[in-house]
Amino acid sequence: MKRIVIFASGSGSNAENIIGFFQTKTTGEVTHVLTNNEHAKVLDRCKRLNVSSLVFNREGFFKSDKVLDFLKKEADLIILAGFLWKVPEAIVKNFPNKIINIHPALLPKYGGKGMYGSHVHKAVKENNEQETGITIHYVNEHYDEGAIIFQAKTELTEQDSAEDIAKKVHELEYKHYPSIIEKVILSENE
Repeated sequence: MKRIVIFASGSGSNAENIIGFFQTKTTGEVTHVLTNNEHAKVLDRCKRLNVSSLVFNREGFFKSDKVLDFLKKEADLIILAGFLWKVPEAIVKNFPNKIINIHPALLPKYGGKGMYGSHVHKAVKENNEQETGITIHYVNEHYDEGAIIFQAKTELTEQDSAEDIAKKVHELEYKHYPSIIEKVILSENE
């Protein structure tokens, strides 16, 4: 069984969805949730779901090996679920093709620094896109440039607000992210 560590910075709805999915599986288990935000709602979800959590700061993530050492001991697979910091090169190098992110758009469109959450949905709306979606990809040393694992699309209408777009994208995230993570695990075991 693969040990999954989730990184999250906010409410943790995707983290909870992944935790729930793997509670009934033998392929993987979410053992820890790590966050850079001591006030993140994901911490409340972890308490309720009985999943260990760890809060770290910028120093422990970027300037020391504190987080890296923890991951080397505890993680087989790292999942980013609404985590906003760029993953340090040392962690990426120690976990090649073992860090997965979900992006709320069809990469390569609307990717890069500063393109997350509502910023993406507003940009999609402003550009009158007829579709958007999600991209699940491996993490490398650049924002949103790792190899694409999976994409799913949703149609948009002119009447869709940025909030409507966000709801459509969240539905895709909840539907696909856990099962794609499991497919990655299964393909590694082949």
